[in-house]
Amino acid sequence: MKKFCKQTSIPSISWFLALLSIAFILTACNPNNPTPTGGVVDDLGRVVNIKETPQRIISLSPSNTEILFALGLREKVVGVTEYCNYPPEALDKEKVGGYSTPDIEKIIALQPDLILADDIHKEETIPALEEKGLTVLALMPRNLDGVLADIQMIGKITGKEKEAFELITQMQSRIEAITGKTENLQERPRVFYITWHDPLMSTGSGTFIHELIEKAGGANIFSQGDFVGHKTVDIELVIARNPEVIIACSGHGEAEDEPFGWAKSEPSLQTTEARMNNRIHQIDADIVSRTGPRIVEALEECSRFIHPEIFGTSS
Repeated sequence: MKKFCKQTSIPSISWFLALLSIAFILTACNPNNPTPTGGVVDDLGRVVNIKETPQRIISLSPSNTEILFALGLREKVVGVTEYCNYPPEALDKEKVGGYSTPDIEKIIALQPDLILADDIHKEETIPALEEKGLTVLALMPRNLDGVLADIQMIGKITGKEKEAFELITQMQSRIEAITGKTENLQERPRVFYITWHDPLMSTGSGTFIHELIEKAGGANIFSQGDFVGHKTVDIELVIARNPEVIIACSGHGEAEDEPFGWAKSEPSLQTTEARMNNRIHQIDADIVSRTGPRIVEALEECSRFIHPEIFGTSS
């Protein structure tokens, strides 16, 4: 593991890691005792009481599953969704329904002492599970800082603080390897990210994609004005803003490369610099849309797309 560098380019994360390292040193003095757990505040602002270290955990989202496995909690995971396909070992776990359609009765039957939910579950699923006396913790990080904070929180309540500290430090080191080279760049290529092509959808400020583009040294063409979140866009506006780099998300729908293929063949885009210079790239939806450890892979991939002269080309 690389030594943590105090000269970070992201002050908020540096401050967070400094506090985390102090906590780690204090708990490491008696590593055989599980970390005391109690009330924690989840990403919905709810206080969730966790009296003992969980032994039977269910994940209701692929992102949460990836965090659990990255922290070495494989044996304690008793259920995942049908969309939890990473790491490969997750495929062997009991399925509790879809991401947006979890099977409440099956979840109850597995007798979990902790369920990790997502933003999509706040209206119906979480209340339904809590009515049955089950403990539900919601994770819905809004940025990279939030992902690191959630990993730290899960590490704390599951007795995996050491593993969480190591994972966070590794992720931060990789983030700094990018931002250390991009934060002061004067030339930032205009980037058009395609979430889907029919209808044409992109992403604005307040999203992970926007943050990844900015940290990778690009300028999101849909970050101006009131363009916030994920929205449909007009092809005429894309042409007017003339992207120099186009990144198309793959993995949504039956034809996984459709947005990428569309971007390479759509006649309206042939006058854009991205098309003329053959700078249209494809990125895996799993790494770019899941708010877990692999979000750093998405950042590294975007940096290669946007600044190959600095980071090399993607293999």
